[in-house]
Amino acid sequence: MSVTVLIPGALRADCGGASRLQVDPAADPEAAVDLEVVLDELGRSWPRLHRRIRDEQGSLRRFVNVYVDGEDCRAIGGLAARVRGGSEIQILPSVAGGAGPAGPGAPGRKPGWH
Repeated sequence: MSVTVLIPGALRADCGGASRLQVDPAADPEAAVDLEVVLDELGRSWPRLHRRIRDEQGSLRRFVNVYVDGEDCRAIGGLAARVRGGSEIQILPSVAGGAGPAGPGAPGRKPGWH
């Protein structure tokens, strides 16, 4: 069973610069495993990446979003979400900040910020 994990640019330094990683969490190609098993297997090869995705208790960090075949894992069982061979897992850290007031002269906007 092989699963593709897509790595965003912000996390690539933690896995040798790879944008995609292949993970084989089960010997049986027809098997389905929990997302937790896939992430544990990923962590064995890339411990720094693993620490960026999961906290000390093994939970997903709140600022990291993980999608299994396009579905937010939190909506389909969290770490217990089922993953099958050929699945694609995408890891996306949240982006800090967000949209502020529009335009350089908007209230709350610092002069010179554009």
